[in-house]
Amino acid sequence: MRQLVLDTETTGLDPATGDRVIEIAAIEIVNLIPTGEAYHVLLDPERDVPPESTKVHGFTLEMLQGKPKFPEVVDDFLGFLGNAPIVAHNAPFDFGFLDAELVKAGRGRLDRARMVDSLAIAKKRFPGMPNSLDALCRRLGVDNSMRTSHNALLDVKLLAQVYLELMGGKQPGLVLAAQVAAPKVTLGGLTRQRTPRPIAPSPAELEAHAAFLRKLKDPLWLKPPFAEAEQGGT
Repeated sequence: MRQLVLDTETTGLDPATGDRVIEIAAIEIVNLIPTGEAYHVLLDPERDVPPESTKVHGFTLEMLQGKPKFPEVVDDFLGFLGNAPIVAHNAPFDFGFLDAELVKAGRGRLDRARMVDSLAIAKKRFPGMPNSLDALCRRLGVDNSMRTSHNALLDVKLLAQVYLELMGGKQPGLVLAAQVAAPKVTLGGLTRQRTPRPIAPSPAELEAHAAFLRKLKDPLWLKPPFAEAEQGGT
């Protein structure tokens, strides 16, 4: 299952009053495991960045001038999102800002059926407790020591770990499952097409295994459903 973990940084709190998106970050997860695929962009908001907002995320107008404007990146952004569900912390906030940018760019709003609000999930699991991203990192054992400001790229990496814990935590074999699901693998900065290589026992190995089972008293592997697997050579 493909999902996107997403975060935005903005000039303020309300797109209806003219606030704009200045940073978008999203990472891809498949079966709750990050694949290494990511999208990140800084945007020229075409307006000032209030000092109180700079204190939150660290960006000033001078740092953003010359960066692309949202209409210039909208195709790449929507292409990365595809039709996958989108996980965000306090997702209505991010969706509201992205909808405003999409409408300005002549595009349609994001389908709310795709919205997965990790804050709502956290509130159900930890009712009455602080459920900010920092609070969840501390509670769930996710290292957020490097988080000194609200940087979207760092926040989505932390949120992906938090979301995994909220959905049940790490399980043995998930890394292998992600590798099987991913059509490409990135090693040493190079992305290569992944070719599955099924491993099947040879006839001699199957016979050796069958001979071993005949030496056992009432072996479990000769009873259903294991017997069907043995007959199928697996």
